[in-house]
Amino acid sequence: MSEQLIFNPGRTNSPRESNLVDYVKYLVVICLLWSNSLLSAAQRSAGPSLANKQLQISWKEGPSGWMIDKIRVKSNNKWVESFVPSGEYTVLYSAEKPSDEPKESFEKRTGGVFPEPNYTYQKGQWKESITEVALNTAGQAFHFYPSRFRTEGNAIVFTGENEVAVITARWQPDPEFPADVRVSLSLVPKKEGYFSLASPTLGTVAPAQMRWVSVPGYFQANAIQPNFALAYAYGHGAPDRPVVYRERCASTLAPLVTTRNGITLSVIPDPGLARDPWAYDKITQVDWQLGLSHKNRKSELAPTLYYPVLGEQHSLKKTGETISWGFRYSLIAGDWFEALKHAANDIYRFREGLELRENVQSLSDRIEKMHHYLTDPKTSLWNVETYKGYTIGAQSYLGGVVGSQKDAMKNSDYGAMWMLAKLTGDPELQNNVLPLAENFKLVQQNTDDPFFKGAVDGQYYLAKRKEFVEEWGEVSEPIALTYYVMLDIGNMLLFEPDNAELKKRLQFGAERLLSWQQEEGNWVVAYDRNTREALFKDIEDVRPTFYGLLVAYRILKEPKYLAAARKGADWLIKNAIETGSYLGVCGDARYAPDFATAQTAQTFLDLYEITKEKRYLHAAVEAAKVYTGSVYTHPIPTTKTKQVNGIPRRDWEIAQAGLSFEHGGIFGSATRHGPIQLASHAGLFIRLAHLTGETLFRDMARSAAIGRHAFVDDKTSVASYYWNAMNRGAGPYPHHAWWQIGWITDYLLAETEFRSGGAIAFPRGFVTPKVGPHQSYGFAPGKVYGREAALIIREQLIRSNDPAVEYVMAQSEKENEVYVMFLNTRPGEHTFRFTIDPDRLSPGRKVQITGLQWLEGGTASDSVRLPGEGIRTLCIQYN
Repeated sequence: MSEQLIFNPGRTNSPRESNLVDYVKYLVVICLLWSNSLLSAAQRSAGPSLANKQLQISWKEGPSGWMIDKIRVKSNNKWVESFVPSGEYTVLYSAEKPSDEPKESFEKRTGGVFPEPNYTYQKGQWKESITEVALNTAGQAFHFYPSRFRTEGNAIVFTGENEVAVITARWQPDPEFPADVRVSLSLVPKKEGYFSLASPTLGTVAPAQMRWVSVPGYFQANAIQPNFALAYAYGHGAPDRPVVYRERCASTLAPLVTTRNGITLSVIPDPGLARDPWAYDKITQVDWQLGLSHKNRKSELAPTLYYPVLGEQHSLKKTGETISWGFRYSLIAGDWFEALKHAANDIYRFREGLELRENVQSLSDRIEKMHHYLTDPKTSLWNVETYKGYTIGAQSYLGGVVGSQKDAMKNSDYGAMWMLAKLTGDPELQNNVLPLAENFKLVQQNTDDPFFKGAVDGQYYLAKRKEFVEEWGEVSEPIALTYYVMLDIGNMLLFEPDNAELKKRLQFGAERLLSWQQEEGNWVVAYDRNTREALFKDIEDVRPTFYGLLVAYRILKEPKYLAAARKGADWLIKNAIETGSYLGVCGDARYAPDFATAQTAQTFLDLYEITKEKRYLHAAVEAAKVYTGSVYTHPIPTTKTKQVNGIPRRDWEIAQAGLSFEHGGIFGSATRHGPIQLASHAGLFIRLAHLTGETLFRDMARSAAIGRHAFVDDKTSVASYYWNAMNRGAGPYPHHAWWQIGWITDYLLAETEFRSGGAIAFPRGFVTPKVGPHQSYGFAPGKVYGREAALIIREQLIRSNDPAVEYVMAQSEKENEVYVMFLNTRPGEHTFRFTIDPDRLSPGRKVQITGLQWLEGGTASDSVRLPGEGIRTLCIQYN
């Protein structure tokens, strides 16, 4: 090596000796400097960490501040890493209030503006859902990492700032829930304006590593959907934009993502942060205090909360005013359903809210009272008309129907109509209601048009125009054929198995469903009645249309109908159950997902009971789990007194927690009206609790059914439909009383079977059109502890003023015995007294009671001690 290439500090000794000594010294200095540099770097990168038996989260210092280095979760006794670590914070700021006017528009995936102009109910909701705030483009986003930290006990406190604010975040493990980390945030503005502070991005997930993603109440999906309208309005895939959802339809406050290796990250706000829908003396359903998203502002897949919402209440702050709020990250080695249950049960104390509930009137008594409401033509708004030579009867429908001049008529639940007539033996129903309702059904069906033969001409009859019409346009839907031909006529045939005309009409419908079934097993959403072309090609019919063919098979016994039903069900498993994509049945809401999701679960359960194939049971359970995302689990009910239309009510009496949507999402009625009282899913959820042992199904069913008197009209015992109507009764929907009798009966009988361990059971009919999965009963005898018995309703046979006790009655087919199943709605043991009216045991003749006994064992008397949420069955013997 040339001497000129050796380090030379300029010494005057001999060139070789001088260079050698200095070179050694140079190397020593360099080594010391290098080691000090490494030590300094190591000291800089050695950051804080949180760790317990379930989680490990550590930080490191990077060029921009303190960022998360590793996120590990214990799964199957192994530490797994599922997320790309981040730790980035985001503050949104705007000097001016963001505009309420949208600056973008969107198209259907098949082209054309979305939604079409004729969907008047959806226009306003779509408009408010595509503002810059909702699309998460409003304001200026400041992204940063904290610049310093300190420890306080087991907590780590980070601090960071930018040109608009100083932010402090306190992280600490939750000793009660080892999969959770609690975070408290505060923001102090440096200037006046509108602020929104996002939950920090713990970690992100690449779309290819995502198994499931959801903002419960808005969507659930296994993939990202590039068409924004399809994703945002229907949840057929997750939106590819970081939209911010309102809490008004967020059923459980826990946006979440599940990775392919089975870890679910959810972000759960502290209770009390979201809006209270009735804060004190008026509705506050549409207030927007909390934003939820499946993505962060940078559109990375990362569940995120925003508080306050930019431009909404609490977001305008002066210099020095503080914003403070808290939440938790939950990292569960399990699926999305486990995460949802954790948020509902552990954080929002869903079960505790249920335990506050108590009845003012029993459901059993409501059925008896609604019976009178429905047999009074004035209260039930019963109409008799003549059409095509038939005398037809139906109830007034005063809701929105295209072309209606307040003359629309409709029948809702044929299964409940025939059931109530059979169980009560009421001649008014049998002679003056059912025949006219049957005629209505016969003329409703098209029997001459080659393309539509077997389908219905419409759900509603317009008396002034003397024609049948659909709810929202001149369309014919295959699902309407399933509903208003197959289900209604199928339920009627269970009670009238020898009715040849009804059998012929059922076959007409089955053959039309077969002819309309697509090659893959599905159906189109609708046909244009004039052109006969398929409509709504931007959405798929991911509804249980196949069920109509299952009804046909059960009644007509044709194997081809079962084969076609299974083909349709298999298509639905692939395109709905596996993807999380569902569709609703309300035409006026452009088929926003609704209670048809719960109906899907029951139809698969019925298919399983016929075929015994486990995949159909699995599909039923999965669809029902998705439907839990249509049930509110917040706010936490309390005993606080509120004013409702001048009446003092305890908060739990009007609580949304436990009630389900008509339809949620950004398009649904729940955005304005809140949930509904028509708990058609309650019986299904009890059945599934019996099959699976899943307590959330049980608790959700009971929370919907028990203690809802604040929504019941005292004069008629009919509940209001929408939550915001409180106790105005049926209002413009008198036919809803039939649905209410239907779902209550289904729920009580499901509870009876569940609580008796299957020892008391009665055959179920078909689900009802359109509001969900409740089913008819009474067409065939069942079993009461091995004794054959037929269901009955005998008003005043059992007299008790205790609304905490429900009762179901059946009469022996062979012996002079009546069985009364008493159900305790309270969580604790309950004692009550009752009396028996012997004159009602056997109508038309005098009888004498000869004995009383409990079929579960023990001496019977007029004082009953019922176990918490339990059952006891009284056998009344007479001669």
